Amino acid sequence: MSREEFEKVVAKALDSLPEHVAVYLDNIAVVVEDEPSDEYLLDAGLDPETETMFGVYQGVALTERSFSDSPLPDRIVIYRGPLLDECQDRTELIREIQDTVVHEIGHYFGLEEEDLP
Repeated sequence: MSREEFEKVVAKALDSLPEHVAVYLDNIAVVVEDEPSDEYLLDAGLDPETETMFGVYQGVALTERSFSDSPLPDRIVIYRGPLLDECQDRTELIREIQDTVVHEIGHYFGLEEEDLP
């Protein structure tokens, strides 16, 4: 899948969010990057030689915000390379992109890893 098409699938996943969820997505950028850096994987407690991640939420969860938090947008990064490597076909890739977007939005809302699908 080309990068352009991949980005369209990410955008479609965002557009398909229920309105009662989408209304709270404020000041957040969703971007596609090719790969997580080894440094970032290490910071997340992962072994860059054997582990990777499909996406990451970078910011302060809504449940933890205060008035003094930075006005800069939070970010959700979806990593294209690991998703392309892991998925066997287009259908699986699209489903995994959608699941990853929803998973990272869950972190934006303050959900912990064990609370997410």
